[in-house]
Amino acid sequence: MVESGVVVADTEGKRADALAVRHAVFVEGQGIDEDRERDGLDGQATHVVAYDDGDAIGAARLREPEPGTGKVERVAVRENRRGEGWGRRVMATVHTAARERDLPRLVLHAQVAVEGFYRRLGYRTVSDEFEEAGIPHVEMVRALDRGGEI
Repeated sequence: MVESGVVVADTEGKRADALAVRHAVFVEGQGIDEDRERDGLDGQATHVVAYDDGDAIGAARLREPEPGTGKVERVAVRENRRGEGWGRRVMATVHTAARERDLPRLVLHAQVAVEGFYRRLGYRTVSDEFEEAGIPHVEMVRALDRGGEI
C-alpha cells in the first residue's frame, strides 16, 4: 500500500482504488450514470491514483486513442481534498506516464468549471463549449516536451 503520493496503478488493488475515487466524484458527486462513467475503455488505459495516509483521494487515466496523442480522462479528486494541490500532482504523474510512452501531445475534455485549472498546467482551449454527460465541457490540448515538470 502507498502511504502518500501519486502512483501509476500497476496492481488490481490500485486500479480498484482509482475506480472508487471516480465513482465517488462522478457518479455520487455529479450524478453521472455509472454505465457512462465505466465506459469499457479502462482496459486500454494507464491509471494513476493519489493516496494520502493510505486513503485513495485522486485518480486519472491516460489512453492513446490515436498514434502520438494521449487523451487524459476521468481526472478526479475527492471533494473534501480539493484545493490541496492533489489535482496538480495527479496531472504531473499523468504527464510523466505520457512522456514514458513518448506521447508528444495530450488532449482532454475539461469541464468548463475547471478549465482554468488545466490552462494553468499549459493546456489551451481548442473548441467551443459542448455538453458531455449533461455537463458543459471544452476540448483542450497541450504539447508535451520531453523534460521538466508541468
